[in-house]
Amino acid sequence: MELEQIGEWAFIVGVIIAVLSGVVYKYLSGVEVWIPLVLVILGIIVGLLNIKDKETTPFLIASIALLATNGMEQFFNINDAIPGLGTVIFRIFDYISVFVAPAAIIVAVVTINKLAMKK
Repeated sequence: MELEQIGEWAFIVGVIIAVLSGVVYKYLSGVEVWIPLVLVILGIIVGLLNIKDKETTPFLIASIALLATNGMEQFFNINDAIPGLGTVIFRIFDYISVFVAPAAIIVAVVTINKLAMKK
């Protein structure tokens, strides 16, 4: 298996874990501690293996947008309309943020290094 395929699978698995964990978060006692660790590791793999030079700027902009909107549940009164749904949605976004943040940090550091090395 090539490194690029490992990165693609890490992305797919990370998104699936984030979504499923957000949906079934009430039943994760005991396992909940390991989910962020797994998501961080998968995010690092994605950041190292998936994002190429031409994808850097769009990836970082999308990451900033995603991470900046995390935790804004007070502005979205989804729970008022459908009780419980808002909590699930925001748990999913929390887990996705845990997955995306390490990838964004890796890509940003690599980009800064490349810019610093240019003369």
